[in-house]
Amino acid sequence: MFKPKKFVDLSLDLSDDTPIYPGDPKPHITVATTIEREGYNLHHVHIGSQSGSHVDAAYHFLASGERIDESDLSLFIGTGLVIPALGKGEQEPIVLDEVEEYVECANPGNIVLFHTGWSRYAGTDKFFSHPYVHIDVIDALLAKGVRTFCIDCINIDITGGDAFPAHDAIAAVQGIIAENLTNFDAIDFRDPLVCLFPLKLVGCDGSPVRAVAMQLESNL
Repeated sequence: MFKPKKFVDLSLDLSDDTPIYPGDPKPHITVATTIEREGYNLHHVHIGSQSGSHVDAAYHFLASGERIDESDLSLFIGTGLVIPALGKGEQEPIVLDEVEEYVECANPGNIVLFHTGWSRYAGTDKFFSHPYVHIDVIDALLAKGVRTFCIDCINIDITGGDAFPAHDAIAAVQGIIAENLTNFDAIDFRDPLVCLFPLKLVGCDGSPVRAVAMQLESNL
């Protein structure tokens, strides 16, 4: 039997001020009822399917792809493989030569987390000029059987570009992308169990998530 020894919250705060991909719906959260007036507290939450920390289903970039409610739930939980990329500058690619030793360690079922540290720029213009993952890295990890990819930037591809090669390649195998994550530096233990379960939004391209990494201890 295993139980969590440590939890690491990988999610950005979701509020009216949460940064969004340019053109996406802006989150708007308001009070609907209160204990004083109606006897209970309730909020009206208006968000996009990709608001805050979120996952993309294949349908986000592939018309024939699985919707988020159709995606294999096993893709949202697995042993995390953190790939450091902290030295990257604005719109600089993470290339295969730099991360090949980590790629070689990848196994089917791993959830890969690209750690750029860029989430510290949330709320600034620099946040949108983030590093991105070169398609060669994606292809190499796909060849190793990886199907779930995370990054602590708003986009695994270039934001503001007109091509999305990482999204296209991952969608083609019905894989999952998690973006706008944070706090990867707090994963200071080996083999984290990463959970990214989405809301069951019928027919949608993605969903906000409460992403978590856990350190497990054995009772055996």
